Amino acid sequence: MTVSYARVGSGEPLLLLHGIGHHRQVWDPVIPVLAAERDVIAVDLPGCGESPAMPDGLAHDLPTMSAALGAFCQALEIERPHVAGNSLGGLLALDLGREKLARSVTALSPAGFWTPVERRYAFGVLMAMRQTAQRLPLPLVERLSRSAAGRTVLTSTIYARPARRPPEAVVAETLALARATGFTETLRSGREVQFTDDIPGVPVTVAWGSKDRLLVPRQGIRAKHVIPRARLVRLPGCGHVPMNDDPALVARVVLDGSR
Repeated sequence: MTVSYARVGSGEPLLLLHGIGHHRQVWDPVIPVLAAERDVIAVDLPGCGESPAMPDGLAHDLPTMSAALGAFCQALEIERPHVAGNSLGGLLALDLGREKLARSVTALSPAGFWTPVERRYAFGVLMAMRQTAQRLPLPLVERLSRSAAGRTVLTSTIYARPARRPPEAVVAETLALARATGFTETLRSGREVQFTDDIPGVPVTVAWGSKDRLLVPRQGIRAKHVIPRARLVRLPGCGHVPMNDDPALVARVVLDGSR
């Protein structure tokens, strides 16, 4: 299989994982700060961004995705990197920690701590976002992205401060969502996912945006009950994808978590 990634910086390795239907560029607002202290590897998950879907016969489920990321690290000769992830990427980061494949974990609004009702709501929103991205003509996306109001229409579900997102980034991530070849299979595999295991021996930080509209902040309290040694951090004024809403705060939380 093929995995697309970008690597920059020096220091201890830090693997960055994005959410479903997104791409590695979502981490761009925080990478310059992280790269000053870490060897940063930002990955396009299988079936997202520039990474093709899993080969035939392999599922887009949690065990397979985690195994693929473990093999990816082996290919780069990286042993137990620090791992930070958002949403689906946060769930994968926690799973890598559970499997002792990460030396520390920072999970930003991770999936897997929902109730059945909350999961159905989140999946319904994600499916609606995907359908909208696929139906909007590219010229309309480009036109909407040029104004703060248009960027709000396109991205306010995941960003608390969508006007801060650069127009070209909004266009790129809308296209990434529309073209994500692994989206449907990944979403289907998540229907039975519930993270219920502690992660002893691995430092864990769980951070949640106070304005997360997709996975509501009370899920962070559940995460703390499941992983009682975890550091639970509130991200004031941040949405589901906080890296753009407050890059300085998120970078500090990730760096602190990897210390």
